[in-house]
Amino acid sequence: MQKTINGAMLKSMILTSAKLLEINRANIDALNVFPVPDGDTGTNMSLTFQSAIKELVNCKSNKIEDIAEAVSKGALRGARGNSGVILSQVLRGFCNTLKKAEEIDTKLFTQALVSGAEIAYGAVSKPKEGTMLTVARMVAEHAQTVRSKCKDFETFLPELISAGNEAVELTPSLLPVLKKAGVVDAGGKGLMCFYEGMYKALMGESVSEEMVVSQEASTETLMEHADITNLGNIEFAYCTEFFIINLNKKTTVADIERLRETLMGIGDSVIVIGDLEFVKVHVHTNKPGVALTKALELGELDRLKIENMLEQNRALMKKYEAEKKEMGMLAVSAGDGLSSIFKDLTVDAVIEGGQSMNPSADDIASAAQRINADNVFVFPNNKNIILAAEQAKSLVQNKRIHVIPTKNIPEGFSAALAFNPELSVDENKANMIHALDTVSVGQVTYSVRNTKLYGFELKVGDIMGLDNKKILSQGKDVSEVTLDLIEKLRDGEEIITLYYGQDVKEEDAEALREKIEEKYPDCDVDIHYGGQPIYYYYIALE
Repeated sequence: MQKTINGAMLKSMILTSAKLLEINRANIDALNVFPVPDGDTGTNMSLTFQSAIKELVNCKSNKIEDIAEAVSKGALRGARGNSGVILSQVLRGFCNTLKKAEEIDTKLFTQALVSGAEIAYGAVSKPKEGTMLTVARMVAEHAQTVRSKCKDFETFLPELISAGNEAVELTPSLLPVLKKAGVVDAGGKGLMCFYEGMYKALMGESVSEEMVVSQEASTETLMEHADITNLGNIEFAYCTEFFIINLNKKTTVADIERLRETLMGIGDSVIVIGDLEFVKVHVHTNKPGVALTKALELGELDRLKIENMLEQNRALMKKYEAEKKEMGMLAVSAGDGLSSIFKDLTVDAVIEGGQSMNPSADDIASAAQRINADNVFVFPNNKNIILAAEQAKSLVQNKRIHVIPTKNIPEGFSAALAFNPELSVDENKANMIHALDTVSVGQVTYSVRNTKLYGFELKVGDIMGLDNKKILSQGKDVSEVTLDLIEKLRDGEEIITLYYGQDVKEEDAEALREKIEEKYPDCDVDIHYGGQPIYYYYIALE
């Protein structure tokens, strides 16, 4: 068990974190759905980190003090956008705490995390919860809780990663604009690369180009389209960013603080960080000239950038309207394989839900609202979700919701396959509803209690085969029950499709397919990975 980290390991951990962030840059950018992205979050964070890495690579020493100084200095100089600046401050506080150490234990590491969070909060004029600040703080707080029992980094870092992921998933409930957009905080997701990269380096894991930060399955994060029409108006038009260099000899720290106060009076998103060597400034304002004039009183300006966010917003809205279509589709699904199939069938968005985890009417309405279409067909895919889908109609603005009463996943697939963008809304709706009658559906699961039902005496753990209404088969073996269920369901159908769940091995599903093909040689038999919980198989007969 590794109880301390030396300089060489610290360097490796930081390099791996930067690489993981770069690999995930586009993935994190995709989460940034504000009316005008203030630069792209993933890109800004990655470029900030790359500036730190440039200094780190030039540092030939393996002393923790030298490594920490290089990372802190490089991140501050290369900080881009709000997310990059906050990241630079997290790194600054983290590194400053480590500077005088020869080796790092979990106690010192915890102090570094706390310092990073505190300095990052202090760098933002009006800190908001539900951002990467929240993630940094909650990780630091959890570290304080577990460091006494987790004295080795192999157990300590996974605890931090778990706490960080929970914090990321919490961000939409803390920041309403994220909830409206249907995403978690992009900066928080980017910050997780820092923690996860350190752990991977510690464990000797390499970081490949295919390695992306996981998008945890949730109603909030499975959305691919955001409702940009409800994110509000832009109060301050110009994103203004610059360095102050070669500060005047008479300039003091108090002058820098007064500049911050002035900027807060003429705008928002104010960040003023640095020291008497150079200062990094960022502000959204309608008076960029005032900001520049005040800054010139302190020293020279460098790397000046002023962006018209109103024009960016107009372009974004124009693109949104141009891409709007007449009809879209929304499906409720549980299981990554099933969700992928829906997307392959051109379903616009998928939200998580199913047996034992029904989405609310508001969840469905919010998901439909984010689809850029005037009409949205909703596939509940569970009889317990149909009513909530119907109620969602009254919660959606500026578009019509059409609920196709699919009671299970195979019916949802049939409805999606029936969609034809060349037909009218009414024709598509009629075809989708008709498609439900063309498929017979079975489901294989297990009993959770002892009971007598439909002539079967069930024990806990017994395997059951069901149609949409009742139990048709019972046994101890999943494959045998599935075969028996198919026999009772089949009425001349020539296509048999199985979607196997998360508790079924691929080789077992393949073996079952061979048995079905042997029993029904005139049928086309296919299997697909569904990944669904609770149900071993969904069966479709057509």
